[in-house]
Amino acid sequence: MQIAALQNLSSFTLLDSPTKVADLIKTAKEKGYNAVGLADINVTYGLVNFYEIAKKEGIKPLLGMQIRLNGLIDSTQKYNLLVFAKTNEGYHNLLRLSSAINLLTENGQNDKILTLKELTKYLNDLLVIIPANTRSELVYLFETNQQLGSDYLRDLKKIVPDFYIGVYAAQNAQDYIDYVRSLSKQFSLPLVAIEDCEYLKPRDQFLQKTLRAIRSGQKMQDTVPLAKQDGSHYMVDAEQMLERYHRFDLDDAVNNTAEIAQKCNAEVIFQKPVLPKYHQDKFPTSEEYLHYLAQTGLQVRFGQAKIPAEYQKQLNYELRVINQMGFDDYFLIVWDVINYCHRVKITTGPGRGSACGSLVSYSLRITEVDPLKYHLLFERFLNPARHEMPDIDLDIPDIHRDAVIKYMYQKYGMDHAAQILTFGTLAAKQALRDVGRVFGLTMVEVNKWARAIPYSKGKMTLKQAYEESRELRLLVDATSENKLLFRTAMALEGLPRHYSIHAAGLVISDDSIAGISGLQAGPLGIPVTQQTKRYVESLGLLKIDFLGLRNLTVLGNILDLVRSQGVKIDPNKIPLNDAKTLELFQKGKTDAIFQFESEGIRRVLRQLHPDNFEDLVAVNALYRPGPMQNIDTFVARKNGKEPVRYPDPSLKQILQPTYGILVYQEQVMQTAQILAGFSLGEADILRRAMSKKKQDVIEQEKSKFITGVVKTGHAKEVGERVYHYIEQFANYGFNRSHAVAYTKIAFWLAYLKVHYPAAFYTAMLNSSTSAKAQQYVMQAQEANIRVLTPDINHSQLEYTLQNNNILVGLKAIKGLRVDFAKEIAANTKPYKSLSDFLRRIDAKFLQIDAIEALIMAGAFDQVEDNRKELLANCKDIIANVQLTGQNISLSEILGDAPLKPAEKPTNAEKAEMEEKVLGFATTTTPLVAVQKYAQKFNALPLNQFQINESGIGVGKLMSLKRIRTKNDKTMAFASFADSSSQQEVIIFPNAYEKFNDVLKIGDIYLLGLRTQGDRYDQNKMQYLLTNLRKVNFKD
Repeated sequence: MQIAALQNLSSFTLLDSPTKVADLIKTAKEKGYNAVGLADINVTYGLVNFYEIAKKEGIKPLLGMQIRLNGLIDSTQKYNLLVFAKTNEGYHNLLRLSSAINLLTENGQNDKILTLKELTKYLNDLLVIIPANTRSELVYLFETNQQLGSDYLRDLKKIVPDFYIGVYAAQNAQDYIDYVRSLSKQFSLPLVAIEDCEYLKPRDQFLQKTLRAIRSGQKMQDTVPLAKQDGSHYMVDAEQMLERYHRFDLDDAVNNTAEIAQKCNAEVIFQKPVLPKYHQDKFPTSEEYLHYLAQTGLQVRFGQAKIPAEYQKQLNYELRVINQMGFDDYFLIVWDVINYCHRVKITTGPGRGSACGSLVSYSLRITEVDPLKYHLLFERFLNPARHEMPDIDLDIPDIHRDAVIKYMYQKYGMDHAAQILTFGTLAAKQALRDVGRVFGLTMVEVNKWARAIPYSKGKMTLKQAYEESRELRLLVDATSENKLLFRTAMALEGLPRHYSIHAAGLVISDDSIAGISGLQAGPLGIPVTQQTKRYVESLGLLKIDFLGLRNLTVLGNILDLVRSQGVKIDPNKIPLNDAKTLELFQKGKTDAIFQFESEGIRRVLRQLHPDNFEDLVAVNALYRPGPMQNIDTFVARKNGKEPVRYPDPSLKQILQPTYGILVYQEQVMQTAQILAGFSLGEADILRRAMSKKKQDVIEQEKSKFITGVVKTGHAKEVGERVYHYIEQFANYGFNRSHAVAYTKIAFWLAYLKVHYPAAFYTAMLNSSTSAKAQQYVMQAQEANIRVLTPDINHSQLEYTLQNNNILVGLKAIKGLRVDFAKEIAANTKPYKSLSDFLRRIDAKFLQIDAIEALIMAGAFDQVEDNRKELLANCKDIIANVQLTGQNISLSEILGDAPLKPAEKPTNAEKAEMEEKVLGFATTTTPLVAVQKYAQKFNALPLNQFQINESGIGVGKLMSLKRIRTKNDKTMAFASFADSSSQQEVIIFPNAYEKFNDVLKIGDIYLLGLRTQGDRYDQNKMQYLLTNLRKVNFKD
C-alpha cells in the first residue's frame, strides 16, 4: 500500500530538530514510505538538497513547509498550517509565501500580526493541511471553545477552498478524532494521517531537547536519566502506522497521504544562470552599447594616438565572442558597478583572476592590466569552445563593500538583487562548548573540553579528535555524564546552528528571486536568499562576488594621505621599473607588502635579486604549494648558476621569461598552440583537463597533441617529450593574469613605502593590530620618520600625518574609552594645562587610570612637559576638580592644588612609560637605536639570515619557554624581535647554562646566531643561539 510521511521537520528549523535531510530520506525509505515530505517552519532552506537526494534515492519528494502565522480566530497567538506544492508554479508560490512571511516579520523577530488572509495571493497550487499537534489552531479551539471550530473552517474555506484536516491516531486523541470526524462530514473535508515527526528515533528526543536548550540558553537537569526516555515524535514504520490508524477506523486518512503524494508533483528546476538585462536607453541593444563603451574606452587608453591594429583586432574578436555567447549584458553589469566605484572615488585594484586576460575588461576599466602587453590570454577567461559563464570577481576595499552591494540592490531593486545565505554549523569545538554549557558545565570546564581538541589545519571532527587526543579520551571516559556529553556533541556535530550572510556574494535576476530561491530579511536592509552559494547559480541566478580586500583599503588610505600633502598620484602611472622599489624587493624588505609579506618569500627575493617586474610576477606565482619545488631551479637559472634549458627550441619564446620553467597556465596553452597547432580554445580545454586531473580527457588530448606536433613539422618524440613535460607541470601552473594583477598591487604598495614612507606607515598603523604597531613604528623610525606622541590638542582617534611626521592617534592608548577619546578629538578650543583639561571634560571621565595613561603616553607634553610631575600630582588635581567642578569662581577662590615637584623623566624613562600604555616608544625606540649601533658589527636584521649562515643580530626578548631534555638538562625556546620580524631561537643546554642568568623578557641583546634547515621542512629555517650580550640602552 502507498503511504506518504508528510509532516517532517529537519535541522533547517534551526536548533529545533536533529534530523539531517539525507537521514530523513534514508529512514523514510527504510521504513516503507513511498513518498516523504519536508516541512520546516517558515523556511525552505532544505528543499533543494532534499529534492536532489530524494530523486537520487528513488523516493518521491513532497516540497512543503509549515507556516507559523497568527490565527484566524485567535490572532494573539501563532499557529501552524502545513502547505505542499502541487505543481512547479505551486513550488514558486511556496517560496514566495516563505519570503513574504520572513520579510514582513523580519525572520520572526518582530511582533507584526500576520494571518493567512494577508497572504492569499501566494496560495495558488498549494495544498493545505491543518496539523493535529499543539500548534494547530483547530486543536486549540477544540480544547477551549469547540463551537468556534466551525467558524475557523469557514474562514479557512474562504481563503483555501480545498484543504485537508490532519488527524493523529492515538488513544489520548480519541475525543479530538471524533471532533474532526464530525467537522469533516459537516464541511465535506477529507481527513489525512499526520505523524508530527520532529526526529527519527525515540531516543533522539534527547537531542532535540539539547538543541532547544542551546537555543534558549537554559541548562538541562538530570541529563543521564533524561537521555534514556523515549519520545513520541519519531518516524514510525509505515506498517505500524497503517495498523494503528486501522484500529481507529482511520484507513481513509492513511489513504489520503497517498492521494496527497499523487497530487504533489512539483520539481526543482536546475539551470545555468540566466543573465538579467542591463537596462539603458542610449543604444537599441546591449551589443551596441557594449561596443561603444569598449571602443571609446580603448581609445582613452591610447589618448590622441591611433589604436594599434593588433589591439583593434583583438577588441573586435573579443566583442564578437562575447556577443555570440550571449554575455553582452554581463559585461555591462560588471562595468556599471566598477564605474560606480570610480565615480564615488572607491579605490579599485588592477583586477583579479583570468578576467585580466580580456582587452574588453581593460577597455571598460574593469581591469587595469593590458593583456597584450603582458601576453595574457582571453580564452583562459572566456573560451568559445566551452559555453560557460565568465567569472569576474571584483576586489573592493573591505570598508566599502557594503556600499557597493547597496548600490547594486538599489539599482536592480527588491526581489531582483539579494545577498546570499550561509550557515554557521556546530563544528567540533562549538558542539562541545554548546552541549557542555547546557549540561551545566562551568566556563573553565567547557574550555578544558575545547582545549582537548587537537589543532588541525583542516577540518577536525570529534571522532578524529577522540582517536588523536589522549586528553580527550581521558575526559570522555571519566564519567557516564561525560560519555553522554561527548556522544550528544557527536550526534549534533555538523548541524546548522545559525544563519549568516555570505560576505562577498550578491545574486541578481530579472525574474523574482523570491520565487526562485526564497528570500528572508537581511541585516543591511537587503533581502537574503534562502539557498546558499551551493545552489543559487544552479537555480538560474547570476552571482557576482565582491571580495573585500584589506590591502585595497590600505592602498586607498595611503593615496589619500599622499594627496592630502598636495601630491597628485595615480597608481596606474607608477613606473613598474622604479629602481628604488625593485631594490626594496631585492633586499626582502617587503613587510606589509601584499602577497610578499611572509618570511619564506622574502628569503626567495633576497636569493633571486629580481631586477624587473616579470621576475616579481614569477615569484608570486611560484611561491605556492606545488610550484614552490621549482624555486631553487628558477633562482639558479636567473643568477646564471645553471643553464637555461627548454623542452624544445620552439618553446623558447614562451618560456624565456621564466628561464625555461613552466610557471603559468597560459604557457601550457601557448605551448599547445605553437607546437601542436591547437586553437587557444582547444588549448584551454587541455589545460583544464590537466589541472583537474581528468585522466580520460588527458589521454584523449595527448593523441591529438602528438598528431598536431607532427603536422607542424616536428618529430613524434618531440610531441611525446613536451606533452610529458607539460603534463608534469600543468597541475602546478598558476593563472598568470591573476599573478600580474596582484603583483601590480604589491608593486604599488612597495613604491609608496619607498617614496612616501610617512603616509605608508600612517595607513599601516591605522589598519593594524596593537601587536603589529610596535613593528611598524620601529620601521618608520628606521626610515627616519618621526613618530610624535599623542597630543591632547591635535590628535584624532586615528594616526594622522602632520608635516611628514606621524602623530599617534588616541585609539592607540591602552585603556582609554572610545567615547572619551572621541570627546578629546572633537574639542576645538585648545586645552592649556592638565587642570584645564580636567575641568572641561565630562565628569564621568575623571578616572585616574585613564588620565595617567594619557600623561604616560605624552599627550600633555606640549602644554606641560614634566610627565613625572603630572603623575605625582594627578590624583590631587582630580580631587580638586571634583570638589570645585566647573565652578570657575570657586576654583579661583580655592586655587589649584599646589604641585609637588618632580624631576623630568629621561628619554629612557619616557620610552618605558610609552611602551607601557602604547605598546611602543615614540622617542627613538631603544631597539631601533641598538640596531643602528650594531651596524658597526655588521649585524643583520633577523629576517635576512639565510639557511646555514652564522652572524650577529639584535633582538628584544619577547618570550622564553624552558624545557627539560631527555638527559635532564634545561634548554629553552626564546622569541626575539627586531624591527623586521620576530623569530624563535633555540637555546641548547650548553648555551642556556652560559646565558640563563642574563635572560630577561623585555631586555635587548646582541645575538650570536647560527641557522640551519628544519629537519622536518627544509624550506623552514631554525635559529640557534651561539652567543649573547645584553645591551644597556642609555639616553
